[in-house]
Amino acid sequence: MSGKYILDLHTHTIASGHAYNTINEMIRAAKEKGLALLGIAEHGPGMLGGADKFYFQNLHILEREKYGIQVRYGAELNIIELDGTVDLEERSLQDLDYCIASLHYNCMTPGTEKENTFALLTAMEHPKVSIIGHPDDGHFPVNYEELIREAKRQQVYIELNNSSFNPKGFRNNAWENNIQILKMCMKFEEPIILGSDAHREEDVGQFSDAQKILDFVEFPESLILNGSAESMKIRNLFG
Repeated sequence: MSGKYILDLHTHTIASGHAYNTINEMIRAAKEKGLALLGIAEHGPGMLGGADKFYFQNLHILEREKYGIQVRYGAELNIIELDGTVDLEERSLQDLDYCIASLHYNCMTPGTEKENTFALLTAMEHPKVSIIGHPDDGHFPVNYEELIREAKRQQVYIELNNSSFNPKGFRNNAWENNIQILKMCMKFEEPIILGSDAHREEDVGQFSDAQKILDFVEFPESLILNGSAESMKIRNLFG
């Protein structure tokens, strides 16, 4: 799998509170998997055990290349209100390389389909948000056509999250919802990005479960961003 996809932007370290490896361990794992670029996006403070705002304000001290791997540092922002409010303020966001915006069941009470869609559309307007994380959780019904049409307009990318298919996970109806998402992305020719959502080094660059659904819907490789680090830069993923 690592020979086909060479980057993973959705990983977490011990700073997220419920992950189990250090930054250096995750980078070494990326090198062992044959990745060219690793993104570490810690959970924001809205998640129980998530990193404090000062953690994000200090990420500028870290190397952007280590052990032969390009490294980018961001945040997985928790959407905490139905108006799209996220859990980090401007000062903590300004030096980050990128952000993922996600709905998490333990960070916000789900709304209606219209409300949840509005929250995602509003969150993606932030200039640092370049990825909508795992919008496949049935706890949060979403109008996928509206989401993907607007994501394409704003050059924000939809994530296909490998951990959504974990049978021990907490997301509802991920397979069925991702079929809808992928078909809509094909309709609008909207690129997707694969994310491992690794919370341990063994899962860095792990996309095998996501690959099953990509094969099932015959999703074109030309719409998968993970194949080229250079294509990521062209598509302005790092704001």
